Amino acid sequence: MSRISIDQVKHVAHLARLAVTEEEADKLTEQLDKIITFAELLNEVDTEGVEPISHVLDIKNVMREDVAKPGLSNEEVLKNAPDHQDGQIKVPAIIE
Repeated sequence: MSRISIDQVKHVAHLARLAVTEEEADKLTEQLDKIITFAELLNEVDTEGVEPISHVLDIKNVMREDVAKPGLSNEEVLKNAPDHQDGQIKVPAIIE
């Protein structure tokens, strides 16, 4: 018995704004059923005593402390800008 119907495939395709033919819907139904069958095999794995994890590596917090530091001065920023005017970086107009 199929775990997903052709109507469900068509509904999901509609939600995703995908145009699928009857032939494509049939093929997708078969493929998705195989994927669901394979995923259900995971239910057979014995996970007794295995703690849930959010990452495969034992990484705690790899982010640095968020500390406010003084930034560059306006003059330092503008000295690397190819063009500037009135203390701001001048860029080409993109809207007419």
